[in-house]
Amino acid sequence: MSQFLQPTILLLREGTDTSQGRAQIVSNINAVQAVADVVKSTLGPRGMDKMIQTGPKVTISNDGATILNLLEVVHPAARVLVDIAKSQDDEVGDGTTSTTLLAAELLKEAKPFIEEGIHPQIVIQGYRKALELALEKLEGFSINISRDSPEDKRNTLLKCAQTALNSKLLANTKQFFSELVVSAVEKLDPNILDRDLIGIKNVTGGSVTDSFLVDGVAFKKTFSYAGFEQQPKRFENPKICLLNLELELKSEKENAEIRIEKPEEYQQIVDAEWALIYEKLETIVKAGAQIVLSKLPIGDLATQYFADRNIFCAGRVPQEDLLRVQKATGGQVQTTVNGLNPETFGTCGLFEEVQVGAERYNLFKNCPQSRTATIVLRGGAEQFIQEAERSLNDAIMIVRRCFKANKIVAGGGAIELELSRYLRHYARSVTGKTQYIVNSYAKALEVIPRTIAENAGLNSIEIMNKLRQRHAQGGDEGRWYGVDINGQSGVCDTHSSFVWEPSLVKRNALCSATEAACAILSIDETVKNPKSDQDTKMKPKGQPGRPPMGMRR
Repeated sequence: MSQFLQPTILLLREGTDTSQGRAQIVSNINAVQAVADVVKSTLGPRGMDKMIQTGPKVTISNDGATILNLLEVVHPAARVLVDIAKSQDDEVGDGTTSTTLLAAELLKEAKPFIEEGIHPQIVIQGYRKALELALEKLEGFSINISRDSPEDKRNTLLKCAQTALNSKLLANTKQFFSELVVSAVEKLDPNILDRDLIGIKNVTGGSVTDSFLVDGVAFKKTFSYAGFEQQPKRFENPKICLLNLELELKSEKENAEIRIEKPEEYQQIVDAEWALIYEKLETIVKAGAQIVLSKLPIGDLATQYFADRNIFCAGRVPQEDLLRVQKATGGQVQTTVNGLNPETFGTCGLFEEVQVGAERYNLFKNCPQSRTATIVLRGGAEQFIQEAERSLNDAIMIVRRCFKANKIVAGGGAIELELSRYLRHYARSVTGKTQYIVNSYAKALEVIPRTIAENAGLNSIEIMNKLRQRHAQGGDEGRWYGVDINGQSGVCDTHSSFVWEPSLVKRNALCSATEAACAILSIDETVKNPKSDQDTKMKPKGQPGRPPMGMRR
């Protein structure tokens, strides 16, 4: 009997909290459900907004990734939802709320299996099998638009942009902004489609319909010195010099030390500094530059010097704007004026400084190597403009993905219901626990159309019954039926109604949600180590990082 009386061996620090077993998995599922309930009401064209206050800053948004990020979720399992929402936002730009809800619904459907004693790995295996079947069927349902004419393809991109804006703050002006978004993406290099080359500048005041697209680069007038107003504000086909160079007299550092014996020696130092700055300015003027932009400051001496010679200059230009000017005009950023020549200069068809609301903006239009565009966004409150910017970002990402993937599916919950119908049909052909798990996966997919109907104020039970009936008929007639938030019946052919989404969005959402659910189901123990200051207290004062006597090796 002595072997049963052995003392417990503790391997963890005193005070460490451990939770394990089936109860831990259920606890993690409940935490995920709590997070999903926060963003559930934001899904769909009639989704509600959330107001989140972080200190003095107030954010109004219905974007899932933005809301989850601002909530600062601390529960380790619930943080997985925040990570997949961010991943979805970075990858495709839209569908963050759908991904979060789908992951939470998969865990909700798995909860009864866990409570009944089914091993989590069996549930994970069934979910992965269901995901594989869903992705294969999704590929078959996708409509290829690569063979369409340029006009038809552009119309498809407009519809996809409008679908992305349907659930956003700009839904009432989606036709206007979808045109801006598609036109902006068309300016990019079709082989790269770099999102960073589309700038969005916010200008408070005016109506949102006062927003406009600049075929090139636009940025707000930088901090200017005396003499700036004397400079010309408009050029046609100018030579643009881009610098990463400071054009002002530098002051000595605080710990600088200069030893002189005569006052004349100090005057020589001052004269040398003036000679250096004038030499740089003369080199730029002789090279023929008409516009000088620098990432570093351009002081009052240089500003007045350029103004006297009818040259426009701007210092402290943001890095992202300077790079976009470089790619649009074909110029090269120089770190020195030595050897400066016109071959390194960029050019554009028209440069002008215009008044936009209460701000002044520098516009570079008709660039010969234009691979960039700028949307100047107008609006009332600052919170409104910030949410409008997030909405445009989602639409831009969607249009970019349509350019690359060239495949679309119908939205409004139609594709989720069709995949659900297919998985239910497949579940009847298998036996054992897999049948129940695949069927649960199919049931979880219905959370998207059901939530869209609930957020629109419709009877979700009635709508879901109608949709199941339509999809059960099979064929192309019932395949694309989804939730209609405007019609009397509550259901419609979303493909005919031009509610389109890139298939890549759905594919990524299914993969991310399933992987997140499987990751949480595979966690059966959580270990939390207490925060301790013992090591800090044991360190002697004046010797940081050095162990005390008796602990040295």
